[in-house]
Amino acid sequence: MKTGLTREEALSLLQKHNKEPFHIQHGLTVEGVMRWYARELGYGEDEDFWGIAGLLHDIDFEEYPEQHCVKAPELLKEGGAEEELIHAVCSHGYGLCSDVEPVHEMEKVLFAADELTGLIGAAAKMRPSKSVMDMEVSSLKKKFKDKRFAAGCSRDVIRTGAERLGWELDRLFEQTILAMRSCEASVEREMEALGLQG
Repeated sequence: MKTGLTREEALSLLQKHNKEPFHIQHGLTVEGVMRWYARELGYGEDEDFWGIAGLLHDIDFEEYPEQHCVKAPELLKEGGAEEELIHAVCSHGYGLCSDVEPVHEMEKVLFAADELTGLIGAAAKMRPSKSVMDMEVSSLKKKFKDKRFAAGCSRDVIRTGAERLGWELDRLFEQTILAMRSCEASVEREMEALGLQG
């Protein structure tokens, strides 16, 4: 699986089109989550592809929210991205803002985990620790059932994502919490290094 660009080039491209710290942090988080899943699911040799797809999945969202996943191919091509990467990025918006269907397991994971990282991140902020390190599946399930909590995170997308993978919701919750634990500290360090928090 080829991305067409290095991780450094991918981060520069993300920053070229995204200035809001929230969007950069979300990209870095989804990158870390995707890298963890690549290793966990036996795709270790493609970890960079999975990670870069996660990093760039929302590349067009800040500048073109009304054309999310529609402007992405153009921005990614300008950055030198391969077709495989463009397909993966666009597939995460399938049924909402894209007609590119997630086919590869990597694309199905991105579709399922992207929305869920938002919900887990919002739930972590409410915890005394402000961290996912002590979050349990049971507390996440309560937040998932409360439709008013993080209302912008689509429960339908998360459910559909689990179904596409052939997973129970609990498995998706548990795995994604573990994935976010694996990268929480490194995302914080990178945000500080970029001068975006602290």
